[in-house]
Parts: sequence; C-alpha cells; structure tokens
Amino acid sequence: MEHCEKGHKVMNQSNMHDCPKSGPGYASPLAAMSGPRETLLYVTAIYSGTGREKPDYLATVDVDPSSPTYSKVIHRLPVPYLGDELHHFGWNSCSSCYGDPSAVRRYLILPSLVSGRIYVVDTKTNPSSPSLHKVVEPEDIISKTGLAYAHTSHCLASGDVMISFLGDKDGNAAGSGFLLLDPEFNVKGRWDKPGHSPLFGYDFWYQPRHKTMISSSWGAPAAFTKGFNLQHVSDGLYGRHLHVYSWPGGDLRQTLDLGGSGLLPLEVRFLHDPSKDTGFVGCALSSNMVRFFKTEDGSWSHEVAISVKPLKVQNWILPEMPGLTTDFLTSLDDRFLYFVNWLHGDIRQYNIEDPKNPVLTGQVWVGGLLQKGNPIVAITEDGNTWQSDVPDIQGNKLRGGPQMIQLSLDGTRLYVTNSLFSVWDKQFYPELVEKGSHMLQIHVDTENGGLKINPNFFVDFGAEPGGPSLAHEMRYPGGDCTSDIWI
Repeated sequence: MEHCEKGHKVMNQSNMHDCPKSGPGYASPLAAMSGPRETLLYVTAIYSGTGREKPDYLATVDVDPSSPTYSKVIHRLPVPYLGDELHHFGWNSCSSCYGDPSAVRRYLILPSLVSGRIYVVDTKTNPSSPSLHKVVEPEDIISKTGLAYAHTSHCLASGDVMISFLGDKDGNAAGSGFLLLDPEFNVKGRWDKPGHSPLFGYDFWYQPRHKTMISSSWGAPAAFTKGFNLQHVSDGLYGRHLHVYSWPGGDLRQTLDLGGSGLLPLEVRFLHDPSKDTGFVGCALSSNMVRFFKTEDGSWSHEVAISVKPLKVQNWILPEMPGLTTDFLTSLDDRFLYFVNWLHGDIRQYNIEDPKNPVLTGQVWVGGLLQKGNPIVAITEDGNTWQSDVPDIQGNKLRGGPQMIQLSLDGTRLYVTNSLFSVWDKQFYPELVEKGSHMLQIHVDTENGGLKINPNFFVDFGAEPGGPSLAHEMRYPGGDCTSDIWI
C-alpha cells in the first residue's frame, strides 16, 4: 500500500485523490487534472545575448479568457543583473511535499544558465506581481561546490531545492553536477557523491518509489555558449548519455550510452504515475524520443520510441535538416506525449497508453525554417519541393520554431514559446532576436486526438516596453506537469 500523505493509505494512484489535502499541490497526477483552470502564466523573458543591455525578467501573462487583459503581459519583474540568461525554473515546494502540512508553494527558483546566479521570487504576496526575495550569488556556489552554468530546478520532499549545473567556472563539462539549497535557499552543497558526477549535465527527474533519479546530457558550456558547431559533436563536447542515480543517495549506478540515436538528450521525464518505471528523453540532434525502463534484473535499459526523420533540404547550411526535438512533456494521466521540432516547426501529439508503441494523433505547424515565404525548401522522395503552411495569427507572421511547451492541468490547452538559447536563436533564427518571441496557445483534442492553434491568443514579446525579448520557460502559480513530481 502507498501513502498519498502521512497516515492516509491508498491502494493505487486512481484513488489517491480521496486523501485529504495537507501540503502543496495535489495528492496524485489524476487529482491535479481536476485542479482549477490556469489564469496566470509566469514566463522567463531574456535580453541576455540579444545586444540589448537590459536585465532579463519574469513576465506574468494573463491567460484568463474572461479578463480584459487576456493574452497580455500584465507584470514584469526585472532581475538586478545583466547577462544572466534565465532558464528552467521551478518551485520551492510542489506535489512531492503534499504530505507535509508545513510546506507552502510560494517561491519560484530561477537559475541563470550563463551567470550561474539563482534568483528566488515570491509569488504568494501578490501572484500577479511577483517580487524578488533573494539572490544566490555564483561566487558563493562556486566557492562551496565548484558548480557553474545553472540549468534545471526541482523541489524535493525534504524541503530542499535541487538544481542541475552544466559545468565548472571554465566551462568544462567535467565539472557538472547537482546543487542543493536548504529551505532558506542557502547553499547546502552538492547532491552527487564525490566521484559520481555525470559526464555532462542538463535535465533530471526522480522517481522515489523506484529509488532512482535519471539525468540527461547537453554539452560542455565552453562549446554551446559559442553557438552550435557540428564538429564539436565529433570532438566529444556534446552528450549522448543518461545517468542513473540512486535516490536519494546520489550514487551514480549506471550510465546509458544512447549512441548515435541519442545525440544531445535534453528533457527527461518519468511518467507521472509514481509507480511506473518508465519514461522518455528527447534527443535533440538525433530527433528521437527514447524510452527508458527498468529491466527484470533491476538495471535500466532504453529503446527508440519515436523517430523524426531528417529532411533533405535546399538553401540551408547542411543538405539535411534534423527536426531538433528540444522539449516534450506528457499529460498528467500519462495518455499523451507532446514534443516540438524547433527547426522543422511542428508540434506533435502521440498516444502513449502503450508506452512501447506510441501512435501519432495530432500535428500542427507553428513556424520553423521550412514555412512558406522562407528560402529553405524540403525535397520530397519524388524530387518535388515542399514547405509548410503556417497561418498568421492576429496579423502576425510566426517567427522562429516551437520550443518550450506547457500543458494545462486538464490537458486541453498547450502553450508554446519559441526561444531556445539566445546564442542559438541568433544562429538559426536571427529574426527572432531582432523582432522578439511570441507565445501561442494550442487547443488539444483529448478525445480523438488533434492540435489546433487558438487564433484569439497571441502574446507578442516583440512589443515589450524594453524592446523585443526572448520568451522561454513557462509555469503556472499552482504547479504543472513539468514542475511537479509525485512520490
């Protein structure tokens, strides 16, 4: 029998939502699906790397369709420093703390990829106008842990916050690892045991019932901060591994080499049901969704679950263009998986009720290098040329390609932004840096499958008061399917 909170035993996930609420979040992923509709969305907006000497900021977007400011940025919280590049942020407490009555989901933890600085933002005092609570300086982190280039933040059931770091202060991947902040956001130390650092750092997800954490691999900061160079892949400066750790111990138990089918494994997520011993990782350069799973002997293995074939193209830097699968997520009921192809320009929906055999159920084109009007064309198998039909939204031509995504709790609305990393944006989509990002909302058909752009929703970060900015990660005040982990 499992616990959804202290003293309340349940048989399985399906009836966990019958337990009385105590801590933050929801008793189970299925209970979260019945949570209130989102009305606010927090978004990191970037000026770092754009040539505009302004600090990055946290934007609050009104996503309540009954509001007069629907689809507008209603508040901007600038950070006090330049050159941070705010990245993947999370909470001080989430559903992993559901059993702790003293825990409160109050603070957003914003890691900075370039500077290594961490901002703590208070959202409880005024959810629509967050305020800066604390700054954890990179000098403090480096002096105590040696870690630099902060990436992903997750809350832990202990009350600590864990953040992945991608290298040392010199940009070497060998210095990557995991930082622990205590509940007061003081540097506590490294989570990974000495000698158990990953080969490369990026994202991570833990599944406590299987006593396992799995992390993924981007590349050496010394390489990716200068733009993408294909030679650096051959030179071993980018990753192709998953790292399997004991949880919560921090021992590196197994390293999975994904080979050529798993180049640049980025976002990694277990299924939401905490009893499940399987998950997925999106391998950007190979453009494959790789499924990982526990075997009968207790070790972990992997297989390619979905492949996006590279397209033969003309008028581009290479003869073939990968999809570049940079972000994905799964619905809270583990029925659907959604991912983006940043270069091709499409978002896909797959039914994963059988995780071994995903079925394509929806696809929509929302940008990309191949849209009509661009010089780059794809060459089909019969030798004809092809470009995607991408609609204008409220008179706006869609820029860049789909990058970060966030799903409503009930699974019917998918939000999408289009900035990856300022240096890479400038390299692949220079117009994005010049004119700024935008955010879209996609209607999701959860009955029959299907994706459709909502023409009434368009957030234009090109029209910001400080000039065009780059929109990246998104969070709801009450948690979401990429911030919350169940135990």
